Amino acid sequence: MAQRRSLAVPYGAPVLAVSFLACVATGLELSVNNHAADFTLSTGLSPAISLSCLVHNSSQAEELLWYRGDGQVALKEGNKVNISNICISPVNQSDNGVTFTCRLARDKSVKVSVILDVQFPPQLSGEETLHVEEEKDVTLTCNSKSNPQAQSTWLKDNQSLTLQQSRHELYQTSEVFQLSIRKVQKSDNGTYTCVVESRLGNGTRDFHLIVEDKKPVFPKEAVIAAVVVVTITVLFGIVARKDKIFKCFKKSRETSL
Repeated sequence: MAQRRSLAVPYGAPVLAVSFLACVATGLELSVNNHAADFTLSTGLSPAISLSCLVHNSSQAEELLWYRGDGQVALKEGNKVNISNICISPVNQSDNGVTFTCRLARDKSVKVSVILDVQFPPQLSGEETLHVEEEKDVTLTCNSKSNPQAQSTWLKDNQSLTLQQSRHELYQTSEVFQLSIRKVQKSDNGTYTCVVESRLGNGTRDFHLIVEDKKPVFPKEAVIAAVVVVTITVLFGIVARKDKIFKCFKKSRETSL
């Protein structure tokens, strides 16, 4: 007689199977701001925006969860079942690129994500005044944040900067715009302006470059050697005249007595 074999069913599998079948059978899904699939939300800097997550095709109360990136958002008790709203206030540049996700509590694979595309005009920063010794190298760093990415140029004393291949070098990323000058000269003195332009607006920042006289260089080794020679000479002089010094000192004591 053939033996009948039974397969062990992992604990919790029936519950997962029921949940999956329930989702498939009813077409349970979520939407965020009327989007049933992941999407990107473009916005500017604003006091606030709201995201609304809604359960569709559900025959029972469904708990919802919200996440900002990997961190769960705390929701009030009345803002969790079948519909849930969150408010981002204010919307600033740090929210750009952040993902917000609404998930079904009993089946976290049912979810909709929204990526914030926060657009803003150029915002510039950087050290305003730089002192550099003649013949030294210097780098002017203009920190520029903008979305969309902006175009950048440099001016010198309100005129277009003429770049010399052997002396000037430009470096640019999405947030940094640098001008490097090799072996600065007195003629490099002046005000350099970082100009950043985008379709949302323009930004400028001035950098005052002050080229100072080249300081005389004293060779350390020669100075140290001179000090040593002087010290040894003084010591030898004292030793050579020690008898006379002692006699003077002894005579002085006898006189005082």
